Amino acid sequence: MFLITRKNPLKRTAKLKHNLNTVRCFSERLTSPEVDINFNNGRSLKISTGQYARLADGCAVATLGDTSVMVTAVSKTKASPSNFLPLVVDYRQKSAAAGRIPTNFFRRELGPSEREILTSRLIDRSLRPLFPEHFNYDTQVVCNMLAVDSVNNPDVISINAASAALALSDIPWNGPVGAVRLGFIDNEVIINPTRKELQSSSLNLVLSATKRNLVVMLEGNANSIFQQDLQKAIKLGTKETQHVISGIEALQKAFGKQKRELVPVTEASEEVNEAVRSLCEMRVRKIFTDYTHDKLSRDNALSDVRTDVVEKMKANFPDLDPNLLNETYNKIVKQIFRDLIFEEEKRCDGRLYDELRNIECKVNLYKPLHGSAMFQRGQTQVFCTVTLDSHESAMRMDPMAMLISGVKEKNFFLHYEFPPFATKETGRIGPIGRREIGHGALAEKGLTPSIPDDFPFTIRLTSEVLESNGSSSMASVCGGTLALMDAGVPITAPAAGVAIGLVTRYDQERKNIEDYRLLTDLLGIEDYMGDMDFKIAGTKKGITALQADIKIPGLPLKIVMEAIQKATDAKHKIFQIMHECIDKPRTIKKDNWPVSEKLEVEPHKRSKLIGMGGMNLKKLFAETGVQVSPLDDNTFEIFAPNQSAMDEAQEFINKLLTAERVPELEFGGIYSANIVEIRDIGVMVTLYPGMPPALLHNSQLDQRKVAHPSALDLQVGQEIQVKYFGRDPVSGLMRLSRKVLQAPPK
Repeated sequence: MFLITRKNPLKRTAKLKHNLNTVRCFSERLTSPEVDINFNNGRSLKISTGQYARLADGCAVATLGDTSVMVTAVSKTKASPSNFLPLVVDYRQKSAAAGRIPTNFFRRELGPSEREILTSRLIDRSLRPLFPEHFNYDTQVVCNMLAVDSVNNPDVISINAASAALALSDIPWNGPVGAVRLGFIDNEVIINPTRKELQSSSLNLVLSATKRNLVVMLEGNANSIFQQDLQKAIKLGTKETQHVISGIEALQKAFGKQKRELVPVTEASEEVNEAVRSLCEMRVRKIFTDYTHDKLSRDNALSDVRTDVVEKMKANFPDLDPNLLNETYNKIVKQIFRDLIFEEEKRCDGRLYDELRNIECKVNLYKPLHGSAMFQRGQTQVFCTVTLDSHESAMRMDPMAMLISGVKEKNFFLHYEFPPFATKETGRIGPIGRREIGHGALAEKGLTPSIPDDFPFTIRLTSEVLESNGSSSMASVCGGTLALMDAGVPITAPAAGVAIGLVTRYDQERKNIEDYRLLTDLLGIEDYMGDMDFKIAGTKKGITALQADIKIPGLPLKIVMEAIQKATDAKHKIFQIMHECIDKPRTIKKDNWPVSEKLEVEPHKRSKLIGMGGMNLKKLFAETGVQVSPLDDNTFEIFAPNQSAMDEAQEFINKLLTAERVPELEFGGIYSANIVEIRDIGVMVTLYPGMPPALLHNSQLDQRKVAHPSALDLQVGQEIQVKYFGRDPVSGLMRLSRKVLQAPPK
């Protein structure tokens, strides 16, 4: 249900009939229209426009609970010379929106965090498929958080606000889209769950869809959710997005701008098209049906054909624009590639639609590493390593990430690297890029449910792509599982991943798919020339992570369900191959594995262990590399890089705690105490050699009231008699008294 109103409904301006509800519009100067969208679970999303950022092409504010996000869309009116869509999505988390001050040195927002980059990619994939073909105008979508309530996550709200901003603007766009977050608790699908609900949910899935229940984007993680439960959630989520779409459409109809006319794209004449096709079609077909080609030889062969075609076309058409010629050639090659998949019932490498590439696995590659693995699938190769360290090495989250996600630190994280040599290219190796962050986060989601909660170490898993010909992130899931088992991490279940591709025959006029083929274990060229890259990871039990990168304006649910089924079938085949390499976590310890133990220390001995200013612990770390960290008042955790270091550390600690034999003191016993220091509040005494000085307070020095020890002529080195009353149960300090040994004053 939704309702568009103004704050002071003085005059009715329009009455619109909609397939879901009746929309009422009221107008008043300087107030903003608003649409209320009610989901089936009773939660409400509000979208408004016209109040902020009026100079932008489009602006919308979306609110769920007390979380509000403003999104603006601006596009240049002059086309860019590029032949791709120059769309940039910038999502920024503002500390002020949460009532916080940034904790960095400058106390202001700096560069985008990892979470901001991942959310920007999430929004981008929801919007990009719906831009018109050949739209090459620089477009920027900026998402600003106005308020955050730490209950509702802003990312889904931002997708809906961005959809509304583009729909209301004059930017050509075939939207709107609607987005929802899906949880799964007690066999029930939850729409837009709160942060607290997500902690007990086995699913965290963001779904974007457009009209007619067409899925545009999927991304999420799960705790090995069953396939049928995931499919149930996707169906319900797609249905719920239709409420959002209907509300935005009503808002657009009432207050949206008229879409600007696009300048027609210059295309090659029919004569040029036929000339290029006649010069290259047979040769390109021969390349794509020569199944002996690999990635490099196929690319080189196509490049040779391109060079020959360009030279011959220049001779016949000297005035032809080289860029237009290259674009025409690329278009023809892509069409031939797609047609052959339907005609030959095979792919360019000779595989059937459901066939996997050859897989090779190796573990325990280098002795100094805690765990290592190499996973090769066709010409995609990843090298994974596992490093185990103490809890002190856990990744601390920034304050905004903690507020939104509820996670304070991570003891398992995956870092993904994609150097340029992996695709036989040169380039700068520097700070990690957005693509690497996105692929690493997806692989991490696929493996996280397998990591035990009570594992005593922090785990850093690295995945370096050494060769790439498609689906390196899913290869990282497979290689990461092998490396974790090689490192002896007691994972609950192995995980594997695979990418499913799609090639369609799409009717541009009717906006529907006439025919399609799903491709298991996607090649790089199939991703580039195809319509979908659907990555799915999971265990034998169920699915742990998924991400759909869709290039056409939406997929029917039938295709989405088929893709999930094909990924599940392929996953079981991959497990069989992985289990031949290593079938369970290693139980025989490696010499270089770290060791962790807990140490109980009596309260009065803590100072001996720690030393002045932590001197003893610092010395222990410098000499042995062993870290000692307090867990609570009496318990310490000892982390050693290996067993020999642990043995050395235990010897060092035992020496500290038992340096001198401590005599057993009898409760109520009388002992001779040696004064070692005189203070204003009392005297410091020792009862035996090597004992840490204990305080004998002024109140316990004499039967008379004593303001200072000097009143009794006490001196350093003097011996006095004291009575021992045990130790304080909280502080562990000795309780001593001298006055109880004296007669009461007369």
